[in-house]
Amino acid sequence: MALEFTSSQFSALAALCSNSNVFLTGEAGSGKSFLIEHYMKDHNPKEFPILASTGAAAVLIGGRTFHSFMGLGIMEGGIEKTVRKALKDKKVIRRINKIKGFVLDEVSMISEDTFIAAEQICRLARGKDLEPWGGLRVIAVGDFAQLPPVQKYGPRKWVFQSKVWQSSHFQVVSLKQNMRTENQDFLQVLNSVRKGEVTELVSDFLNDRTIDPGEDFTGTRLFPRRNQAEKFNLRKLDEINEDLIEVTSDYAGPQRFIDVLKRVSPLKEVLKLKIGALVMLKNNDPKQRWVNGSSGIVQTIEDESIKVELINGRMVKVEKVSLSLHNAEGDAVASVTNFPMDLAYATTIHKSQGMTLDTLFVDLANLWEPGQAYVALSRITNPENLFIKSWTQKSIKADEQVNSWYNQL
Repeated sequence: MALEFTSSQFSALAALCSNSNVFLTGEAGSGKSFLIEHYMKDHNPKEFPILASTGAAAVLIGGRTFHSFMGLGIMEGGIEKTVRKALKDKKVIRRINKIKGFVLDEVSMISEDTFIAAEQICRLARGKDLEPWGGLRVIAVGDFAQLPPVQKYGPRKWVFQSKVWQSSHFQVVSLKQNMRTENQDFLQVLNSVRKGEVTELVSDFLNDRTIDPGEDFTGTRLFPRRNQAEKFNLRKLDEINEDLIEVTSDYAGPQRFIDVLKRVSPLKEVLKLKIGALVMLKNNDPKQRWVNGSSGIVQTIEDESIKVELINGRMVKVEKVSLSLHNAEGDAVASVTNFPMDLAYATTIHKSQGMTLDTLFVDLANLWEPGQAYVALSRITNPENLFIKSWTQKSIKADEQVNSWYNQL
């Protein structure tokens, strides 16, 4: 075990195996997801489910969303109305009483009101109003310095600011060692960008990496918006003088669930490829030949497999995978099958969260969210493979509430 984990991961695993509520945090690339995957191997997902903050994350990890499990809906009418509605649903009551606890992944993307409502529902559903979460054990996972909660209006409210967070008495475990890169200067730059600080080292680094890689650039470009990424991908595919191959996903299940799955699945409805296309793999290979975000060039396309030469030179045969949409009860209600890949010429900063990219070209000007620049820069393993179109000091931003809170930990 000492060989498998870093020292901070080993300490974190001890906390996860205790009876305490735990908040597992750490910088991008510190191995939070890896540790949770290892921890869950010894736990029954029916008794201790993983709940995701978004539908896309839920499909990828084979879990359920926090909102559906807790019966939150779209929170229409505020906290009180949401709680009353959930408690009228016998399925919600039964679900919450069946489990011993849960893992909440990407907790930073959960709003304060959502967190408060869910905790009330758990207490009242279990008839244990004086115990936080009705006595359930909670393992929250995430990094508040990355992408913030989705919020339509008003000042941003983080879950760590709530009384519920305080009453949960989380044991805070922070992973310290970055698993993506060992370049100490780059790590120092990332640490400053994470805090929204443009130090002399940060400025020099960003200026040094402001390089036009040229038209022959083989790597992934990050765009702030989805339509920019999609247009660029199709334009680059059109430039390849090979036959277009379209692989249509196979769906199973009632149409209403398939419609949801189409919106949240990382597998494309129609995967458009050509021999010679640059593709990105969208899952972590069970055989550890690639990770989510690994890229390579398509060599052959057959009905049941696609041969890809990865950027690192390794040749791999990629087969189709099936992903499922689970309802709040944990039952698979729809599935999709296709090759776990997409064109890799471009993706968005938001979609890149959780990925490890081989080569990256990004425009760091005109970003608007705290953490966007940090998420973009921290995708890369080797800073020599990072190319920046332009950057501005205004785009290197962090939420001051997050900085202040982390400083107190």
